Parts: sequence; structure tokens; C-alpha cells
Amino acid sequence: MPNFSFNHLALSVKDVNESVEFYQKLFKLEEIKNTASDSKTRWLSLNEGKQLHLIPHPNSEIKINKAVHFALSTSDLDSLIDNLNNLKIEFSDWNDVPNKIYVRKDGIKQIYFQDPNGYWIEINNDVK
Repeated sequence: MPNFSFNHLALSVKDVNESVEFYQKLFKLEEIKNTASDSKTRWLSLNEGKQLHLIPHPNSEIKINKAVHFALSTSDLDSLIDNLNNLKIEFSDWNDVPNKIYVRKDGIKQIYFQDPNGYWIEINNDVK
């Protein structure tokens, strides 16, 4: 059986420029060259060779719910929450309680918020 590793996450977005700006402001992600095509898809580095691909589909309906999300971990959840507040981005716990940190059974803290297209993002402090 071959080994697999995570390569990238691709999201369909209404406005690629707005989405790039959101992810760069919030996470300070570096834009990298789209080496796959000459399309308007823009790539951001998630470090360690991992990427976020933002694919413009301005006329497509995006249907999502909180169970469909991606998660990032940080050792400084408080600073991230401060940044969300500064950028006026609302967050909640898993149960949709505004401005609340959810503590899982294993002690990991997590919050959820949405990007400009409605995609859910989880941030937790499960740093290995």
C-alpha cells in the first residue's frame, strides 16, 4: 500500500481577491505561484509544502454547514481570537454560542468562524 500525505485544500469562492485578502489578513499566508495552470486560481502557502487553492466560481452556489470545515492548530489561541475581534470576524463554539471557546472532552480548545464564502474554519490548540 502506498503512503499518502496531505497536499492541498481547494475551495470554490465567489470573489478570489476578497478570499485571498481574508486569508492573508487573518493568517498571514504567503501567496505562491500557481504552477498548475494560467487560470485565475490563486494559491496560498500553509507551510510545510501544504497549500490552500482558491478557485474562482462567481456564479456557483456554495452550500456548506459547520460539519464541513477545515481545522488549523495554533499554540496561541488567545492572539488569534484578538485578531478575529480586531478584524470584526465573529466566532463561536461548536454549539453556535457566540464568542465562546469550546473545550473538548480531551481538553483541546476550539473555536469556529466563517470565511467570506461561508466556509467554516476551526482553530484549535492541538499543537503537536
